[in-house]
Amino acid sequence: MTSRDDEAWRAIVENYGERPSLDDLGTETASGRRARPTGEGDPAAADPGPFTGPTGSDEAADDPPESGGETDDDFVPQPAPPLPEVPPLRRASWSAVLGIPILMLVLALTGWRPPTLVSLVAVVCFVAGFGYLVATMSRDPRDPWDNGAQV
Repeated sequence: MTSRDDEAWRAIVENYGERPSLDDLGTETASGRRARPTGEGDPAAADPGPFTGPTGSDEAADDPPESGGETDDDFVPQPAPPLPEVPPLRRASWSAVLGIPILMLVLALTGWRPPTLVSLVAVVCFVAGFGYLVATMSRDPRDPWDNGAQV
C-alpha cells in the first residue's frame, strides 16, 4: 500500500467516532453475561417497551389485546365449486394413454407375455387415445400473462 492509502485509512479511523471505554461495557452478571449499564443516555431505560401498559406497569402486559374485528379463527372459506364433468371419450383416452404403458411395464417386470393380439390392441388403443387428445386440444394460444390463478 502506498502512503496515500495509509493516510486515508488513518483519517477514516481517527474520524470514526467515539471509542467506547472499558468502564462503559458494564459488569458481568451471575449467568456470565455482561449487563449493559442503564443511565441517562440509555434509550432503553426511558422506554418501557411495547409489552407494558401505558403507565409502564406489567399488569397491562397480561391482558390480551382487545380487537373489534374478526380473528383468523372465525374465517370459514366458501365451499369449493364442483369439479367439471369429463366427457367419457376423453376419460377413456386418458386411461389408455396413462394406463396401457403402466400395464405393459408391469407385464414386462413380471415376465408374463400377453398374446400378440392383446399387445396389438393395447398399442392401437394407446395411439388412438393420444391422437384423440391431440385432436381435441384447444387451438387458441393461451394468454402468455395468464398463470391460471383466479380471484
